[in-house]
Amino acid sequence: MPLPIYSHPSLTVLIDDSDSFLKSVAFQLDPALASKCFADTSSALAWIGAHGEPQPGRLAASHDTYPDSKERCNVALDIEQIHRISFEPERFMTPSVVVVDYSMPQMDGLELCEALRHLPCKKILFTGVADEKVAVDAFNRGLIDRYIKKSDDGALDKLEAEIVALQGEYFAARSDPLRDMLKLHNHSFLSDPEFSAVVRMVVEQHGIVEHYLYPNPAGMLLYDAHGHAQLMVVETEAGMNAHYEVGCDNDAPQSFLQAVRERCIVPYFREGDGMYARDFARNWHRWTAPAQRCRGAQDFYWALFPLAPGELEQPAHPFSSFLREREAAT
Repeated sequence: MPLPIYSHPSLTVLIDDSDSFLKSVAFQLDPALASKCFADTSSALAWIGAHGEPQPGRLAASHDTYPDSKERCNVALDIEQIHRISFEPERFMTPSVVVVDYSMPQMDGLELCEALRHLPCKKILFTGVADEKVAVDAFNRGLIDRYIKKSDDGALDKLEAEIVALQGEYFAARSDPLRDMLKLHNHSFLSDPEFSAVVRMVVEQHGIVEHYLYPNPAGMLLYDAHGHAQLMVVETEAGMNAHYEVGCDNDAPQSFLQAVRERCIVPYFREGDGMYARDFARNWHRWTAPAQRCRGAQDFYWALFPLAPGELEQPAHPFSSFLREREAAT
């Protein structure tokens, strides 16, 4: 699966007419999989409708059609808006997956899924009543994305695994319409399978729970559960050559020029236009990090830079605080 342009923890909505069953499922799910329960379908529909992300969602491209043509148009995307999602305190309340029972008194699970068809949230039919034929038909009609029987061995383990998988699919689907456009903005690494594997490795090793495409320098903004931010700066051969040329034009120390030429470092000059300037001559080391190479469709050079509080224009509300607040409210 291609790397999503952005991803953050989101909410699983559990809908079943049995309060005791809802409490049992919510209690047994991984605490990192935040959930909200509804025993009433009308209340569930109203809440999801108010909090669900519509199509096309947060990220929308603008289209300027040429006056003399019905076919030609300019398409623009404000890349800055992507990482600013991390400044939204309510982002963790986005319902990405809905788990619904089939047999309920107000409306059955498939009727509820039909009512949610206009929203991009993924849907799991989790039931002990509906048979295989009903589930397969619902899947073929695009009403549900998964089907799990409550009576299956390890049903809750299966449910948890499917929730995690569908949350990934949710964010991938939000990214797909914009991926080709972003190739034109020096973000070709988004579509490279080898680099996607690198990002997933970094996410696992550093306990990252949310990531966002970052515009300048090109890369990924990463947060762990406590809101500690790192910037994964990504350079191509062209980008490294640009750093070298600007360094030459500004009489950079030979040690800096050699390190860039040999691809030993990735620079991240946080002031000015992000490129080398004479003011950095004495302490250029503090603005760089050892380069890691990813050999994909082209060579990518990347490094991680911890961000101190205040380096971003706004602080991010940490996922750990969100979980504590929800626990305190119950």
